[in-house]
Amino acid sequence: MEFTVVQGDIAGMAADALVNAAGTSLQMGSGVAGALRRGAEGPINEEAVSEGPVDLGEVAVTDAYALDAEYVIHAAAMPHYGDGRASEASIRDATRNALEKADELGCESVVVPVLGTGAAGFDFETGARLVCEAVRDYEPETLTDVRVVAYSDRDYRTGTDVADDVRSA
Repeated sequence: MEFTVVQGDIAGMAADALVNAAGTSLQMGSGVAGALRRGAEGPINEEAVSEGPVDLGEVAVTDAYALDAEYVIHAAAMPHYGDGRASEASIRDATRNALEKADELGCESVVVPVLGTGAAGFDFETGARLVCEAVRDYEPETLTDVRVVAYSDRDYRTGTDVADDVRSA
């Protein structure tokens, strides 16, 4: 599937669904989760936690509250147990399951961060490759606009380079 890489704060993006880089407890702490929690201006954390815990790689859905979206899809790419580290499998599974859930909800647009690369400690470039490959390989039903978001200038440049490589492979 076609996708774009964009730069910015996911909490300021507009889409049918925004994907949260979640842990298995669905507790919304720092990074992407913290930005979405603050932007939602509502009980999104409490709603998310009430949907969990979920298995590694699985997803849960909450309302988006004040965010410019209908849904937040919480994709558990990192465990909230053990060493707390994401893995290649958890990043791939969480990305694919988030896309499937967005389709199931009838979404046309979704914004996905590079899962597992913040607090979960996974290398950003490798994580970006895993996310971009999962998006490229996904066969959508309703999705037509998938954006992979990077926050910093450096991560945006890396994400764009990786996406170009993935598209040409």
